Amino acid sequence: MAETDELLDSERDADESPEQLEGGPVEELDAETRARRDAALSRVRKLGDPVLRASALPVDRFDETLRSEIERMGELMGDALGIGLAATQIGVLHRVLVYRADPEEELTVLVNPVLEWSSEETETASEGCLSIPFVHVEVERPAEVRVRARDGYGVDLEVQGSGLTARVIQHEMDHLDGVLMIDRISRAERKEAMRAMRDAQRQASETPGADRAVRDAGDAGGEPDAGEIARAPDPASGADEAAVPDADAAHPVAGEAVPSQGSV
Repeated sequence: MAETDELLDSERDADESPEQLEGGPVEELDAETRARRDAALSRVRKLGDPVLRASALPVDRFDETLRSEIERMGELMGDALGIGLAATQIGVLHRVLVYRADPEEELTVLVNPVLEWSSEETETASEGCLSIPFVHVEVERPAEVRVRARDGYGVDLEVQGSGLTARVIQHEMDHLDGVLMIDRISRAERKEAMRAMRDAQRQASETPGADRAVRDAGDAGGEPDAGEIARAPDPASGADEAAVPDADAAHPVAGEAVPSQGSV
C-alpha cells in the first residue's frame, strides 16, 4: 500500500489529520474508524511474509469472482486509510492493483498492468507501505508513467499519470513483481529503516493501551486461510533486512505460490 509526503501535505491543506497515514499515530481517529483501520491492517501481509517476494500471475478470467476480489481490495484500502493496494499484499497472487491518489476521484483498477513508458525525469519523495509498518524512505522514481492494463471486465485501459499518481502506480506494480520500496534504497538506508521499525515496535509494545495496529505490526496478516502461504517470521527479526531486487532466492516461484483466497 503506497503513500507519500505529498499525500500528507494535501491532507493538511484540507484540514485532514496527518495521523491517518499508515505507520503514524491515530489518536485523532474516532473509535469506529480506528476499529475499521485496525481490522484492515490485520489483513495486510507484513515484511517477512514469502508472498511479498512472489511474482503475481496474470489474470485470465474476468468474472464475478475477480470483480468481487477487486471490490474487497478497494474496501480494504479505504478502511486502512491508504491510497493504493496490490493483490499480493493480501496474499492473492493475481496481477491486480487498485489505487485512489486523489480522494475526490473514483477507485482505479489495473488488471495485468504493463509499463509502456516512463519519463527520463525523476522525482524523489518519501514513501510508506502498510506491509512495512513505521517506515518511510526517500525513493527516486520516474516522474511520469504510461501503463496499459484491463479493468475488472477485461476492457483495455491506458492510464497516464504524473506526480503522486505515477508514484503510487509504480509502487504497487513493484509489489506484483515481489519488489518492495526498501529494495530501491541503499543498504545503509535499508538498515536504518529496519532499525527504526524495530524501535517503533518496541516502544509501542511497552506503551499501555497501544493501538492494535501498532501492537500487531509484526504479524504477517493473521492466521492463513485455506490455500494461503503459512505465516512468515516476525519482520522485527530483520530476516528480510538485506533483501535486494535481484535476490532471486527471496522470490518464490509464481506457480508454487498462493492461489486466490476467499476473503480479505
